[in-house]
Amino acid sequence: MLRKTFCHVPGIGLKAEQRLWAAGVVSWDTLDAAGDALGARRREVMVRHVEESHRQLVNHNPVFFAETLPAREHWRLYSDFRDSVAYLDIETTGLGGPGDHITTIALYDGRTIRHYVHGRNLAEFARDVQGYKLLVTYNGKCFDLPILRTTFKMALDQPHIDLRYLLASLGYRGGLKGCERALGLDRGDLANVDGFFAVLLWHDFKRHRNPQALETLLAYNIRDVVNLEPLLVKAYNLKAAQTPFGPGVALRLPVPPPEPFHAHAPTVNRLLGEYFAPGSWSGG
Repeated sequence: MLRKTFCHVPGIGLKAEQRLWAAGVVSWDTLDAAGDALGARRREVMVRHVEESHRQLVNHNPVFFAETLPAREHWRLYSDFRDSVAYLDIETTGLGGPGDHITTIALYDGRTIRHYVHGRNLAEFARDVQGYKLLVTYNGKCFDLPILRTTFKMALDQPHIDLRYLLASLGYRGGLKGCERALGLDRGDLANVDGFFAVLLWHDFKRHRNPQALETLLAYNIRDVVNLEPLLVKAYNLKAAQTPFGPGVALRLPVPPPEPFHAHAPTVNRLLGEYFAPGSWSGG
């Protein structure tokens, strides 16, 4: 999709891009199809910018495109930079108030799952995440990334696709779990675990030295991050379907990786019984 994009060229908005597509200018290599319709000045700008786009794509540099594309069109980066994506998600002791801290982090690149735990290997995240060129989160713009920047004193300034806003632009709202349900993703044994329950799991792990609580928390955190990949693929395909190129640029859904941790049902049920009245908890 990126090679068919022109709305990152100065002076070319989304409507002008659609007119170019309709005129047969359907990729960076088909500028000649515009004939004289562009005008000499605009054509010169487009040729120069498209040549630079070719160079930046060959150099595998998403920053150039993130800085020139409208923010709502950053989804177009995905297919060309999918091999250098970090899907990430954090859990914390609360809602980001004074004294709260990160408990676990999950990072997934479509091949390898990494996890980090407070008091164990959390510091390794700062080194590992720098190896990726594109970040993908759900609500990371408002939550995950500010906390990570403060915790690790790092810029974490890679181009970023926040699925909260991308999915909302397609009509999907209701939080990560609501979007997952609407798009056909099943949480299975983690259906009753959410962000608040993740806080309870961490406190149970710390208070009672319960390894099953930590394992359940990591299973939940990793499920959050692994599910970002199929959600982004679905969103990408839905966005592409709004262009003339839909089926031709559509991506295949990924095969989910083996999960290294699983929910411990007795721990989940005990915490449900301790903290919630019967029938009052439905996850979400």
